[in-house]
Amino acid sequence: MSDEEIRDELPEDLDAAGYVGPYAFPNNNRRRTQGALYLAVAAVCVLLRLVAGPDAVLANDGLLWAGLGLALFGLYCFVAGKPSNVDETDALVIATRTAGFPVGHASASLGWRGLASRPTWRILLYSAEEPPAHRGLVLVDAVDGRVIEHFIEDNPEDWAALQAS
Repeated sequence: MSDEEIRDELPEDLDAAGYVGPYAFPNNNRRRTQGALYLAVAAVCVLLRLVAGPDAVLANDGLLWAGLGLALFGLYCFVAGKPSNVDETDALVIATRTAGFPVGHASASLGWRGLASRPTWRILLYSAEEPPAHRGLVLVDAVDGRVIEHFIEDNPEDWAALQAS
C-alpha cells in the first residue's frame, strides 16, 4: 500500500461534517474505557513477570516497570475522565446570563484545562445588535456548570465597511 492510499479519518461519532441537526459532543467519561484497558494490560505485565520467576530471560523486571507506567497512566485516565454534565446548550445559557446583554451570535467549543484535564466550555458571544456592540468570552466548567472566567468588552471591530449604504 502506498502513502497516497493511506487515509486517516475520524471515527463516525466524532465526524461532524455533513451532519444535520443538533450535534451531541461525546461525553468526557469515555476516557475511563481506555483507563480500564491500560490497567488490564498493566495487570497482565505484572502477572507475567511474577509467573515467569526470577530466572526468566524474556519476562524480566522491565515488565514490572512497564506495568507500573501503564497503571499510572490508567489511573490518570480515570481522574481525567470526569463526566461532562453540562452540554453546549446549557453552557450557552450560563454564558448568556454572565454576559449581561442580549446575545446574538455565539459559538461553543469544548477544551480541557489543568493537569486533571477538566472539560471546559469556551463560549464566544456577540451582542444581538447589528453590528454587535459587545463581545465576550466565557469559560464554563463542563462538570458542574460554574463560570470559571469571563471577559466582556465593547466590540473593537470596525464594521463600517461592511454596512450597506
